[in-house]
Amino acid sequence: MLCETTEEVRRKYCIMGLRENEMRRLGLIPFLTMFLVSFGIAGQASAQAFDLFYQGPKVCQECHEEEYKVWERTQHATGFRTIHRRKDVSAKDIIEAEGGETSIRQNETCVLCHFTPSQTSIDDTPKIAAGPSCETCHGASSIWMAIHDDYGGKDVTKEQETPEHKRSRILSSSDSGMIWPSQLFDIAENCMFCHGMTNEEYDARTLKNMIEAGHPVRGEFELVIYSQGTVRHRFYDPADPKKNLEMTPAELARMFVTGHAVAFVKASAAQDRIPTKKYVEAQKRRIAAATTTLNAIKGKVPLAADLLANPRAGIARKLVASIKDMDLSAEVKDLLPDPKNYK
Repeated sequence: MLCETTEEVRRKYCIMGLRENEMRRLGLIPFLTMFLVSFGIAGQASAQAFDLFYQGPKVCQECHEEEYKVWERTQHATGFRTIHRRKDVSAKDIIEAEGGETSIRQNETCVLCHFTPSQTSIDDTPKIAAGPSCETCHGASSIWMAIHDDYGGKDVTKEQETPEHKRSRILSSSDSGMIWPSQLFDIAENCMFCHGMTNEEYDARTLKNMIEAGHPVRGEFELVIYSQGTVRHRFYDPADPKKNLEMTPAELARMFVTGHAVAFVKASAAQDRIPTKKYVEAQKRRIAAATTTLNAIKGKVPLAADLLANPRAGIARKLVASIKDMDLSAEVKDLLPDPKNYK
């Protein structure tokens, strides 16, 4: 069966667990649209040409053992077996409101945020064997994994890699869809695909029904609070690769500002999309918090004023790029969350 519209292609990839921004980063949407209009190529055939899919957290564990141990203890991992038994919400009521498959692990909408659908090849049926994991934040790995793992040849170790090859490997991996920890804007965007429920891939009517049935919106989500607690995995110290490094004040400030810049864009676009009180109020809270942060830095970061006047992703991305070497800790010191509140 041919996919006749771009929206059908998007939905096809989302079923595979791929995010809208990943498709845009790889240029898949315009490429596929061109083929659909000009040649009528089926969506599945296009997917096979790219071999783009999630492989699951186990493939990352082979090299990132310490990071995997951290992930195993997070709610992202442990919730895989408990999400449907939460006492504060009724999974049954939410699934009925969604209107699709009655199993949370087979329901397309639920899978988008709560699980990692992994495959060993593009022809495999995706298996739901983990909650949100490595690729949820860092991108579907089937294309970039081999690039990411190549230090300059079959027998070349990470320690032997040349600086030139490392630069090339980082760029090539990114071009193939990998989101590195240094790409804060993209990391924040992936977090907010689910936290805040602002991604346009969701059907607005379905979301309204789910929220009114009790699904939380997570309007209180803030990037530092949720990234520097139980999920922190910063094993960068060559002298002690098992040491989970904490961020410096300058790094925390940049992450804080980045999170609010992305939240401002997402919440501004979403606040009128779903006319249900809980959702609208959550987005307004996010906008208010982001506005306070952007006002605090606009004397030092001119693009903050531009973003406040025009909440667009392109401006937010430029803002984040402009602060990559800045120390904004003095500007946001009274706004940064207390580490005691990290999740």
